[in-house]
Amino acid sequence: MRIVRMISAGWRSGVLAAALLLVNGQAASAQDETGFRSYLSALRANAIAAGVRPATVDTVLPTLSYNARVVELDRQQPEQNNSSAVPMFAPYRAQHVDNARISRGRTTYQQQRVRLSRVEAQTGVPEEIMVAIWGHETNYGSYTGNFDLLRSLASLAYEGRRRSLFEGEFIAALKMIDRGVPRSRLVGSWAGATGNPQFLPSAYLRLARDADGDGFADIWGSPADTLASIGNYFTQAGWRAGEPWGVAVDVPTGFDRARATNRLVSPRCPRVFARHSGWRTMAEWRALGITPQRGVWPRDTIQAVLIEPDGPGRTAYLLTGNYRVILDYNCSNFYALSVGLLADEIAR
Repeated sequence: MRIVRMISAGWRSGVLAAALLLVNGQAASAQDETGFRSYLSALRANAIAAGVRPATVDTVLPTLSYNARVVELDRQQPEQNNSSAVPMFAPYRAQHVDNARISRGRTTYQQQRVRLSRVEAQTGVPEEIMVAIWGHETNYGSYTGNFDLLRSLASLAYEGRRRSLFEGEFIAALKMIDRGVPRSRLVGSWAGATGNPQFLPSAYLRLARDADGDGFADIWGSPADTLASIGNYFTQAGWRAGEPWGVAVDVPTGFDRARATNRLVSPRCPRVFARHSGWRTMAEWRALGITPQRGVWPRDTIQAVLIEPDGPGRTAYLLTGNYRVILDYNCSNFYALSVGLLADEIAR
C-alpha cells in the first residue's frame, strides 16, 4: 500500500507539474500574441511609409498570427561555434553530392539545355552552376517549403534579435504582392526564402526575371524564370565568365602552410574566410608544388586561394573569385564547395 501511495503521489505531482507547464505556456502564448498584434500596428505604418499600398497592408495584417515555431527554429541556429574542432567536409559532401542528386541534376540539365544555353549566353554563368544551385536549394524544385512567408517574417521581426533584417524582408514580401505576386505563392522556408532558387523577398524584387515572356517572374512554377533569375543573381554578384569556380588539387608533403596564411580578417562571414589562404596566381601555386587532380590547369594569371577542408593529406581546392560569388548565395564553405562539385559532376 505504501508503494501504491508513493506512486499515486508521484502521479499527482507529475500531473500538477504538467498542468502548470500548460498554463504557463498558454499564458506566454497569449502574451506573445498580444505583443505581436501591437507590433503589427507599428509595422503597418513602416510598410506604408516604405511605399506599400495601404490596401495591401490592411488585407494581409489581419490574417497573421504569431508563429512560435519559426522563432524556436531561428534560436536553434548556431550563431557562433566556439569549438576548437574543425569539421570535416567529407560527410557533408557525401550527403549533398550523392548519386541521386547527380543523376537528377544530369536529367534536369538535359531537359533544360535550350533555356540554360540562352541564360549562359546572356550572363556568362555556366549552365551546370545554375542547375547545381537549383539542386542544392530545393532538390530541383521537389521541395520549396510550406511556411507562410508573411507570418514567418512578421514573427521573426517581432521577436526582435534581427528585427531590421526580417522587417525589411516582410515589407519586401508585401511589395511582391503589390507587383502582382499571388498571396498563395508566398510560402517557403521558415526563414523567408521562397521559390525554386529560394530567394528572400528583397532578392526577388531585385533579381527575379521573366524569361518566358508572360509578364510575371515566376520562380515557383517556371523553369525558364527560375534559371534566368539564378543567372541574374550570379551576374549581379560578380561572376566572371570563362573562369572556373575552383579546382581540386594535391598539396605536396612538406608544404609550408605558414607562408600561405591569410592574415586579413573578413568583415563578412569571418569564420568562413578564415579557412582560406592568401591569394596567389595559379602560376605561383604551381611553383609551390600544388598539382591538379584532373583536368586542365586554369589560366596562370587567375588568382586563387587554397582550402584544405578535410585537413592536410586530403583533397584540397584552389578557389577563384567565382567561388566567392557562390558564397554570396550562401556563406558556407561546405555549401559552396558542394555546389561547385555537383556542377562538375552534372557537366561530366
